[in-house]
Amino acid sequence: MGLEMAKALHTQGATVVISARKQDQLDTARAEIGARAHAVSANMAEKEQIEALVAKTREIAGPIDILVGNAGVNPYYGATSGIPDDAYDKTMEVNVRANQWLANMVVSDMETAGGGAMMFTSSIGAFKASDTLGTYGMSKLALIGLVRNMAMEWGPLGVRVNAICPGLVKTDFARALWDDPKTEERINKSIPLRRLGEPDDFGGVAVFLASDASKYVTGQALTVCGGSSMWA
Repeated sequence: MGLEMAKALHTQGATVVISARKQDQLDTARAEIGARAHAVSANMAEKEQIEALVAKTREIAGPIDILVGNAGVNPYYGATSGIPDDAYDKTMEVNVRANQWLANMVVSDMETAGGGAMMFTSSIGAFKASDTLGTYGMSKLALIGLVRNMAMEWGPLGVRVNAICPGLVKTDFARALWDDPKTEERINKSIPLRRLGEPDDFGGVAVFLASDASKYVTGQALTVCGGSSMWA
């Protein structure tokens, strides 16, 4: 999903800096995106590495006017009552706190410029309980709460902040949930558009939220799920 969002933003003229933990994978993705793409490795669980990422991004591209927070982890699959402390901490640190760190580090650029756009990947898992993905869903609901508060606090600066809430998307991250023909068929029948999400379903969403096409949209949790979660 992050790769497709980066491609779409690059296509629309953005200078794109992508980040993940492994530099070799980043270099492959950078080559796929295009000439104005750059790759800087960082671990979102480490504040110092996020600071270095932001500094390097400014060195490469100048002031930051678009932020896409797409990193996420789910180290535990099972009942919330049984999650080990280290797995709980990792889930909340990466899915919530790291996004707050990142946003706080770049908002000054947007304030100076008179505006900017931030978007963070949440999940439709934020909207319902689960006996296997409960803590992950809790972290994504907390992320929506963070998005709304940042939107309120930074709206007067011209900074818009929104959440993207995917349904089940055919990514490696979610492979365990869909990589079985019978399971996929069953899930497809529960989705009005009768298919799982694909990573390229999110490129246009990122461009919309980054551009003036959404200049009056902030503090929203935009659900992109084929109709599987119709929630108000």
